[in-house]
Amino acid sequence: MKKKWRPRLGVILLAVNFVVLLLPLGGIGVLRLYESALVRQTETELIGQAAFVAATFRAALARNLAAGTEWMSYGLPVADKFAAKIPEHGPWRPRPATLDFADDRIHPPPPPVTPASRPADPAAQRAGQEITPILADAQRVTLAGIRIVDFNGRIVASTGDDLGAMLNNREEIARALRGENVSMLRQSFPDEPAPPLTSISRGTKVRVSVTMPILVGDRVMGAVLLVRTPRNISQALYGKRAALMRWGAGLVLAVILIAVFTAFTVSRPVNQVARQARRAVAGERGAVVPVEHPATREVAELSRAVARMAETLEERAAYIRNFASHVSHEFKTPLASMEGALELLQDHFGEMSAAERARFIGNIRKDTGRLEALVSRLLELAHAEMMTPGEGEAGDVAGVLRTVAERYRGRGLKLSLEQDADGGSDEVPMADETLDSILSALLENARQHGGKGAPVTVRAGRDGADIVLDVIDGGHGISERNARKVFDPFFTTAREDGGTGLGLSVARALVAAHKGALTLESAGGGAHFRIRLPSVAAERS
Repeated sequence: MKKKWRPRLGVILLAVNFVVLLLPLGGIGVLRLYESALVRQTETELIGQAAFVAATFRAALARNLAAGTEWMSYGLPVADKFAAKIPEHGPWRPRPATLDFADDRIHPPPPPVTPASRPADPAAQRAGQEITPILADAQRVTLAGIRIVDFNGRIVASTGDDLGAMLNNREEIARALRGENVSMLRQSFPDEPAPPLTSISRGTKVRVSVTMPILVGDRVMGAVLLVRTPRNISQALYGKRAALMRWGAGLVLAVILIAVFTAFTVSRPVNQVARQARRAVAGERGAVVPVEHPATREVAELSRAVARMAETLEERAAYIRNFASHVSHEFKTPLASMEGALELLQDHFGEMSAAERARFIGNIRKDTGRLEALVSRLLELAHAEMMTPGEGEAGDVAGVLRTVAERYRGRGLKLSLEQDADGGSDEVPMADETLDSILSALLENARQHGGKGAPVTVRAGRDGADIVLDVIDGGHGISERNARKVFDPFFTTAREDGGTGLGLSVARALVAAHKGALTLESAGGGAHFRIRLPSVAAERS
């Protein structure tokens, strides 16, 4: 089967960091935040220029009036008849920049200028002629298109070739002649080619238009219109390309360092765990151990969990090997005996006496019974090791002790029962029949090894929150060598009496399944086994 390619963790971390790095740039492009900043910057520049142009035109207009140039009149001063009057707002008239790509509508390109329908005002015309060279000279620096109109909307000064034409068909001019300050965005002419990045032409698809009324007292005597394309992102970035390249290189280096650091702290210990697992799969014992420098808590927990799992699996494998060996040995002896007896019966049945035939058949029956007992005990051990305590189980210690004591006294065992006030009346979290089988295994062990005449004492008491049951016999005890093996499966010194060596193993497994412990406290001068189980009252509290 073809191995499926999967990226390494370090590659994924590097890619994720680069995506995170690109997110702010993508956000700027989508929200057009930088374009709005550039537009507002251009608007601010044009507002300042318009204020100076209006002040210059107003000064030139005042000089012409002082020199005797009259207003064009039709029986009344034109300033009174035609110029709009606005309310006074005090000496200060600040004008902040307000344009925003996200909020403001982009108007279509401006309509063409129209021929003049009436003559220009003489004073305004002369003032315009006076400052036109100044406007043309300033345009070389500002690159803004500048037009000044009189109160009729006729162009009296311009940086273009439309001097004398009418602009009163434009929305911004009409509003400015009514005393409003107007800023708007207009589309650029679509047939203009995009300039190169190094060109002074900005090549933006919109133009910023700023119109400001020219006030003489409370009268609007004209308006100034300034138009300029804002800087576009490409040119702005190109202008800062050196700094951006340095910052970009720094960010890329930071991303690489972060990815390397993350890979070192995450992928390196994970790879160590993977290598240990591969060694364990190859059969090396003890290969999986906790990583020495895991760097992170999660990797440390993973390493410890994998090491515990490997240790448990190794112990389980060793247990299965030993168990299989013991089962094979325990079954092999009676099977071999049965096979030999059957062969003798088959070959010499007619030559044997009735007593001999009965003896061989009895041996077969005895070995069959031993095999049956072994199978039964093996099933009990498997059930005990896989047992899960039932929810809400509660065993009556006092009732089980009385039942077991009566049964074994009936079998001739000298059994005395000692119960403390608390220990004998409490409950343990296991079924009555389970506690009965555990005590029966210990008493049967005492009967087999101590004999019927040996006294046995069963004592029930408390030790803190635990219930403690002691089974003490007065037999010959257990040797120090055998004491280390009494709980091993198939270990028994009463094999001739039908012992399988599984009773204590089953009892210990049942106690462990119910969160308790079964231990051999004393071996010499009589065996002393202790069962320790949590009480139901303690678990509920």
